[in-house]
Amino acid sequence: PCVKTAADFWVFSKAGRELAELHVNYETVKPYDVTLDIGGKKMSELGEKEYRVTKMKFAKKDDKSKVVYNNFITIQNIPLEAYDYVVNGKPALEWVMERQCVKTDKASGIVNDANLYATETVGDAAYPLKLFQRVITVSIETMKIVNTLPKLEIQEPKAKKAA
Repeated sequence: PCVKTAADFWVFSKAGRELAELHVNYETVKPYDVTLDIGGKKMSELGEKEYRVTKMKFAKKDDKSKVVYNNFITIQNIPLEAYDYVVNGKPALEWVMERQCVKTDKASGIVNDANLYATETVGDAAYPLKLFQRVITVSIETMKIVNTLPKLEIQEPKAKKAA
């Protein structure tokens, strides 16, 4: 379908390019600057054990601004607007929370461990935490772009002339 005006076309085109760049390169965007409660330690003191994640969860059921990453790390000051970016009916951040964990498939017994991917493939035990922070950035920036789009007005197709 064609939008009604050339100006709208270029706005949608530019937004599409920006969204593609943001989403294709999500692993290189700047992690969102949240507050990490690490029990008085310094980030430089954290090792593989402290970054290990088994299941992220909200600190309180009705407060999405704070996520318990593991027994050592709590992510605080998560901007609530980051949950506005929804993929298949669920905020992208909640997808990350579900997928960056340790889970055993009941039927096969296969263990899916995000920590192994982080250490063996990426080479960074903090990868699940950084991914969560990057998805905050991607979510916020996505919604900024989407919220600037004009109303979608589709041009009616032109009737074909009989030969």
